[in-house]
Amino acid sequence: MFLICFGAGFRSYSNIAGASKSLFERKAARVKLRGRECLGVTPANFASSRALARVFVSDNPVTANAPPPKTPSGRLTSLDAYRGFVMFLMMAEVLRCCRVASALPESGFWKLLCHHQSHVEWIGCSLHDLIQPSFSFLVGVALPFSIASRRARGQSDPQMTLHACGRALVLILLGVLLRSTGSSQTYWTFEDTLSQIGLGYGFLFLLGFRPVRDQWVAAALILVGYWAAFALYPVRPDFDYTTVGVAKDWPHLMTGFPAHWNKNSNLAWAFDTRFLNLFPREKPFEYNGGGYATLSFIPTLGTMILGLIAGGVLRSERSPVAKVNWLLVAGVIGLVSGAALGWLNICPVVKRIWTPSWTVYSGGWCFLLLAGFYVIVEIIGFRFWAFPLVVIGMNSIAAYCIAHLFEGFVARNLTTHLGQNAFKVFGDAYEPFVHGAAVLLVLWLILFWMYRRKIFLRI
Repeated sequence: MFLICFGAGFRSYSNIAGASKSLFERKAARVKLRGRECLGVTPANFASSRALARVFVSDNPVTANAPPPKTPSGRLTSLDAYRGFVMFLMMAEVLRCCRVASALPESGFWKLLCHHQSHVEWIGCSLHDLIQPSFSFLVGVALPFSIASRRARGQSDPQMTLHACGRALVLILLGVLLRSTGSSQTYWTFEDTLSQIGLGYGFLFLLGFRPVRDQWVAAALILVGYWAAFALYPVRPDFDYTTVGVAKDWPHLMTGFPAHWNKNSNLAWAFDTRFLNLFPREKPFEYNGGGYATLSFIPTLGTMILGLIAGGVLRSERSPVAKVNWLLVAGVIGLVSGAALGWLNICPVVKRIWTPSWTVYSGGWCFLLLAGFYVIVEIIGFRFWAFPLVVIGMNSIAAYCIAHLFEGFVARNLTTHLGQNAFKVFGDAYEPFVHGAAVLLVLWLILFWMYRRKIFLRI
C-alpha cells in the first residue's frame, strides 16, 4: 500500500489583509489567502495580489490559512514553486554542465556547476542530491491539504485509504516502467523516485490521520530501527568488492564501524540480491552500479513524514511568522544533527543508500528551502519570478515523465532540423549547454501548453 498526492490540488492566492508593527509582520498578514478558482493565468497577472491561477488539489478551492475545521483545504503557491524548482533541477540535467567543465578545465565556475549537477560518489551532498529528498518531502507536505480537500468533498476515510493504495500501486509500477525504457523486457527494480515514494506512501497516508506526536514517534522508530538493522549486519573483512562493481582503490570505502554502510556490501544490497532475483530478469541481479537499493524506501518514508509534519505546521493556526520560525529552527537542527552523526562516525551521510543521518541532514535542507519559498512567495508576495516554476510544479508527474521519455527525442530532432552548428554560437565548448538549454525550453513549453489548457496529469 503506497503512493503520493503530489499535485492534485486546489487553488488559492493571496489578498492582502491585516496590519502589524513591523514591515515583516504586515507582509505576513497578507498570507491569508482568498480561495478563488482561477482559469487564465498569464505571467503578467500572476504577480499581482489578485492574480488568478489554475492550481487544483480540490475542485473546491478554499482559504489556506484558516483553522483546519473551517477550512478543509487550500493551496500555497510556494509549494508549487518549490516543487517546480526541484523538477527544474532534475530536467536541467540536459544542460550537461560537466561536459562544459571538461572542455574548460581552468574554469572554477563550470567546475562548481558540474559538482552541483551531479550526485556525490558516496558521502556528502550536492544540490543535485537534494532533488529526491525534496520531492519526497513535498509529498508529505501536500498530504494534510489533500486529506482536508477530500473530506470537504464528503469522502470517507476508507474511501480515501482505498484511493491512496491504488495511487501507490500506480506510482510503483510507473517507476518500474520508466526504468524499463530501452530494455528488452520489464526491468524490475524499485530504486526509482516514484517507486520509492509509492512503497512508503500507504503508511504515510495512515499517519496523516494521527496526531503530530505519533508522527514524530514513527519517524524516530523508522530511522533508529533502520540504523540498527545496518549496524547489526556483519561486516566481512575479506569481502571482495571488485565482484560488486567497486574498485579496490575506490577512495570512499570506509573502515571501522562506518563500514556497515559501504557500497554494495551492506544490508540493503544483501536484500536486493535475493528480492530482485524473484522477478524475471535477463540475468541474475548481483549489484546496482550506483549502490542504490530497494530498502531505501524505509528511510525515504522518514523524509516524507518530516514533510507531513511540516504540512501540518503550514495548515495550523500559527501566524505566518511563527510558521517560518518553526521551519527555520527545524532546518538548522536537522542540518547540524545529521552532519554530527556523520562526523562522529555513528552513521555516514550517504544519499545513495539513504542512511538515517542523510534523512535528518537532507530534511534540514528541505525545511529551510520550504521556509525560503514560503517567505518570498507567501509573506513578501514576490511571486512573478516563480511563474515558470509553478508551471512545472503544478504538473510534476508530467514533468517527471516528459524528462525521462521525451528528452532524447527532442534533442535529436533539434539537431536534425537546426543542425549541430546552430548550437555552437558561443563556441564548441559551450555547445552541450546551448543544446541542452534549447531542449529544456521545449520541455517547458510543453508543460506551459498543458498548463494553459488545464491538462494536469494526476495519479
